[in-house]
Parts: sequence; structure tokens; C-alpha cells
Amino acid sequence: MALRLADGTSWSDTLARAVAAAPEAFGTAPDGGATLHNLVQGEWRAVGTPAPVRTPVDNTVLVSLARLDADAARAAVAHAAARHRDWAQTPLAERKARVTDALDALAAHRDLLAMLLVWEIGKPWRLACADVDRALDGVRWYVQEIDRMLADGREPLPGPVSNIASWNYPMSVLVHAELVQLLAGNAVIAKTPSQGGAVCLTVAHALMRRAGLPATLVSGSGEELSEVLVRAPEIGAVAFVGGRSNGGKVAAALLDSDKRHFIEQEGLNAWGIWNFSQWDLLAAHLKKGFEYGKQRCTAYPRFVVQRDLVDEFLDMYLPVVRSVRFGHPLAVGADWSAGDPLPELDFGPLISAAKAEELRRKVDEAVRGGAVPLHRGKLDGAPFLDGQDTSAYVAPAVLLAPPGRSRLMHAEPFGPVDTIVVVDTTDELLAQMNASNGALVASLACDDEELAGKLAVDLQAFKVGINKPRSRGDREEPFGGRGASWKGAFVGGDLLVQAVTVGGDGRLYGNFPDYSSYPAT
Repeated sequence: MALRLADGTSWSDTLARAVAAAPEAFGTAPDGGATLHNLVQGEWRAVGTPAPVRTPVDNTVLVSLARLDADAARAAVAHAAARHRDWAQTPLAERKARVTDALDALAAHRDLLAMLLVWEIGKPWRLACADVDRALDGVRWYVQEIDRMLADGREPLPGPVSNIASWNYPMSVLVHAELVQLLAGNAVIAKTPSQGGAVCLTVAHALMRRAGLPATLVSGSGEELSEVLVRAPEIGAVAFVGGRSNGGKVAAALLDSDKRHFIEQEGLNAWGIWNFSQWDLLAAHLKKGFEYGKQRCTAYPRFVVQRDLVDEFLDMYLPVVRSVRFGHPLAVGADWSAGDPLPELDFGPLISAAKAEELRRKVDEAVRGGAVPLHRGKLDGAPFLDGQDTSAYVAPAVLLAPPGRSRLMHAEPFGPVDTIVVVDTTDELLAQMNASNGALVASLACDDEELAGKLAVDLQAFKVGINKPRSRGDREEPFGGRGASWKGAFVGGDLLVQAVTVGGDGRLYGNFPDYSSYPAT
């Protein structure tokens, strides 16, 4: 059956809604298309060199994004620092009122922001809505709790917070963090992720700016802007979310600085299966784990399985993998009408055709090195439009025993590819679960929860689940990482406000050059 775009969801319709919501943030490119301005020096400015932004959904061009050079970014940082000094003196009641105004405006445009995420980063509709809702609900909780969090005399940082985040959660990670940083008395600077989310973030920051919040949004090459956004003396803190390669560069740039920082890096999050029999329970968790194609920092792409349980595990697991639904997030049948639900998919495309090709190469490399391909899905039969570019889509794959030299053995694939490692002892179980020298989360599936608790002590993960997954968490739940997965202060709950303020009693939780300190999780 031929499929079509759901009515009212085309990019032209979505872009028109975005321009109507924030006309000051858009301009016209030489080719007649829309271009995004940068929010610098307190206003939206048509500065920078335009570059096309493509959607992973079908590889078409969405808009042009004006990329700043280092000099323009330096001027933006200087202005943000001046605004920070004023904002830090603004009474908390007024800060709360302005943040609340911004939340109300964002909520009024919730469906637009979600549809922008569908087009820009390929999230299915339900997951895109969840990204926006988690941001708004989470910040409202902070508005209610901020008086308590600052009651011990905590004050804003000496300069604005610089936010460099990945593309996968523009609202619930980046905008959420900015609004809490603003609530705590800091001006904020955000770098638009190079790979996706620019239009959503532009609209969100336009609404934040109208509410009187001192926010700066800049776009440009990470190599060119990093020196400014990380090392500029005016910056009070650096918040980074991304991979270990870029995170390592940020950490290295801060080595000779006492600047506050929180650097979240990827790790290979693992499920360990030992003396376990509750397969129906595990199946439900693993199906949900494929959401957004495992393109998130708390996904579980590694399963370490006791040899005696491999047959039972595969009997449960392979049907789960085969049931995963993916495809064009807005493709519907001819009988679809307004008011009908949009497609219920586990994931759409990966973030780019280049990322998809890289992941396919990693799978092929592992198989050539000796990994056993237990399942390699195909794009055939997935819901796509006729003639659609599908270069950014990757079907689920499962590999048994990836070779030690394989990149999939020690690093997170950031896509719908799982690896399975078979072990015979609990020592081997722990060693294989700790393969990436630190992770954000891990889980153990074990009928004996007392034994699982003992094993969990030796896992190099910040959060460990027993017969359930762990996630980043919301509201009061802290978040961080062990080993190479995190550097600097931890965040989440009270810890996020502590990370962007000074004063009070006690030292920060986190991983620092001279100590590591972990809260209860």
C-alpha cells in the first residue's frame, strides 16, 4: 500500500508555523529558503556564513544555518558576561516569574516544537512530544523547589554557563539545563548542535528571549568555537554532553583552569544476565530499550550472558528484536485523516546518512573479525514513502561475540546494534560489563537480588538497576558517571543547582582530578 505524509505535517507547513511563532529569528537565504539567525548581543542577528541543514528523515534541505566565526562568538560571550552580572543581582522571585513565563510560552508551542524534532532529528512523534514535555515538567519542578535549593546562601557563578550539547535531546537536556541555570541566577550560552535541532532550539530561545531571559544561542564549527566557549575567561562553567573524543578535548582544554565543569561522555552500558528466569519481565524492558534507535546516552547495547542461559535468553530476545518498528515517522496510509494518531514507531532514521554508513561499517568489520550475526534486519517492508531517500536508516542488528579488536567491543554504537558476550563466571561477567572503563548506567538480571546487589558494587556505572533499567532520571534524581564516562560535577535534582552556584556547605559530588564523590542513587 502506498504511503503519504500525514496531513499538516510537511516541512513547508512546519517551517511556516515556526516562522510565524518567531519571525525575528528567521531570514531569507539567497536561494529563497529560510535561514536561521544567531541570538547574540541580546538580539537576533543575521551574521555568519550560511550552511545547509538536512533532515535525516529523507535527506532534504530544511533551512540554512548561519555559522559564526571565533571573533563573533567572542563578542557574544563578552555581552553574555555583562548580562550575567545584571541577572545575578535579579531577585529570585523575578527570575522565577520570567522562567515561568518562558515555560508557559514553550507549552503553548509544544506541538510545534515536537514536530520540529520529528523533522530535524528523526524522532517519532510520541518520543518527540516526550522530549518537550520532560523539559517543561522538569523545569516547573525546579521553579517549585529553587527557594529550598538556594536557602543555604548559594549564589550564581562568576560568569555565564556555556552549554555544548549533543543533538539527541535538544529540549529535555539542553533547554532544560539552561532554564535551571537561569533560575539559579546565571546567564546562559548555548551552542546549536551541528547535526540537528537548530530550528527547534531557535524557536525555543526566541520564546525564552521574549520572557526577558539572558540567553545566547550561537552556531558554528566546534573546532572554531570551542576555544571561545570553553576557555574564554568570562565563562563561569562549561556543560558538555557528547562523546568521549570531543569530551576529552573539552576536558583537556580545562586542565589548567579551575573553571566549574560537568562533562557527560558516553560509556558502554551493559545488562548482565546471571541465574535469571523472569524472561517476560526482561522482554518488556528490552523492547522499550530500542526507543529512538538507542541514540541516547543511557541505552543498553551490550548483553553479558551466563553460558547456561544463552539459549533461554535468545528465545526471549530475538523475537523482541524482530518486533521493533522503524521507518519514516510521518508516513501514513491513504485512509489516514486528521485526528488519527501518527505512526507508533520505536525509531526513525539515525541522525545522518554518514552516521548510518559508519554504523554499517562497524557491523561489517565486527563480522569479518569473527562476530556471529544472530540477526541483521532489512529496510524492506518498513514504512517509507515512494522514492524516499533512506540513507540514514539502519535496521536492528545483533552480533554474538564481537572480537576484541572490534570498535563495537569497547565503544557505544549509538544506534540499533546490540552485542552479546558469553561468560562462565561472575568475575568474567563484571569484567565484560566494565569493558568501556566507566559507564552512566548498568543493570543486572538476576533472580537472587542479594547476589545482584553484591555484584553491583563492582560495576563501574553511576546507576545500577536490579531487574530493571536505569535512566538519566527526572526532578530530584541525581545523574553522573563513573570512570571515563564523566568529568566534573554531577547534575540532576539539587546537584544541578549546586553545580551552577557557589557557597553553602560541603564539596560537590563528581569526578575531579583530586577526588571523586558519589551521592546515593
